[in-house]
Amino acid sequence: MEYVHLKDMRASCFEPVYYLSGYRYSAGLGYYQGIKDASMNFFIDYLRKGTYVFEYDLVVSQKGDFSNGITTMQCMYSPEFTSHSEGVRVSVK
Repeated sequence: MEYVHLKDMRASCFEPVYYLSGYRYSAGLGYYQGIKDASMNFFIDYLRKGTYVFEYDLVVSQKGDFSNGITTMQCMYSPEFTSHSEGVRVSVK
């Protein structure tokens, strides 16, 4: 697929370790990583068939019970190709 957008919503108790957006290259895949207040966005020019794992470091900023948002993946030129995960609850003690 070409021009894919992966948006990972995060719970309000998490803060990213690295705050700078920019182009990254990892495991043979080049992508732009955009950091927002409530989400992490990955823009991928070309995504080959296969299994990929996107990981980034977060810090817990407060205690409580939080709702973690969904993660969506969508082809930007063909929006009918889309998928999303389910939301989960996060409990920090």
